[in-house]
Amino acid sequence: MPPANQQNIVDILHYIYLLGAMISTPKQHEFTGFKRRRPLVLEVRDELERMILEGEVPGGERLNEHTLAAQMGVSRAPVREAARSLERDGLVTTVAKKGVFVRKLSVKDALELYDLRAMLAGILCACVARRCGADAGAALRAQVESMSEAIEARDEESYFAQNLAFHDWIAEAADTKRTAALYIALGKEVRLFRHRVLTGQDSLRVSNLEHERIVTAIEMGDVEAAREAGSVHHLNGKARLLDLMGGSPEETA
Repeated sequence: MPPANQQNIVDILHYIYLLGAMISTPKQHEFTGFKRRRPLVLEVRDELERMILEGEVPGGERLNEHTLAAQMGVSRAPVREAARSLERDGLVTTVAKKGVFVRKLSVKDALELYDLRAMLAGILCACVARRCGADAGAALRAQVESMSEAIEARDEESYFAQNLAFHDWIAEAADTKRTAALYIALGKEVRLFRHRVLTGQDSLRVSNLEHERIVTAIEMGDVEAAREAGSVHHLNGKARLLDLMGGSPEETA
């Protein structure tokens, strides 16, 4: 074989090797803070919402776009857009010429949210009783039993998380999109108020007994009983908050 052809073959083989290396090398994402499963703004929004709801960014604190962007490994633009979305949900507020701040709820604000959620919860529980009955009851009863286990284990964090999941499950099962979305959004606002009413064995047991009443009404398909149980459960939460704060809204605002 002529030397020139041999060199051509070597060059071709070298090119194929380099091409294969390029294909097999993983492409680096522009932003390394997230595994990109959804649009970046949504990923940033969810992370910022989590930080706010878990108290990592406390009420009244200004959102520092530069710091948050660096922490998440993104540019400032998606942080800014995420903040706008959270403002629509009532979690942050914009102050002219000062920036965006995490909302700080008063006791009066929190009590109003309990009243609103009580009305919506009654609607949602009634819808589930009407639509699902025993089918939903089995799933909900398993959740109530799991919360009982958390109580016995003195695991308040687990109970709190499961309590949220229990009510969100009902909201989704009701198949009333607007009512469910409003209920869940108001629930996030309530969590801005840092005084947690679900604390202590007695309080948790009372709360879960109320869950049991909701489930029983749903299992029986008793629409009005489910409506009342769901509403009363949230109004009792309001009463527990007032007891915890030791006074009326005017005294504790």
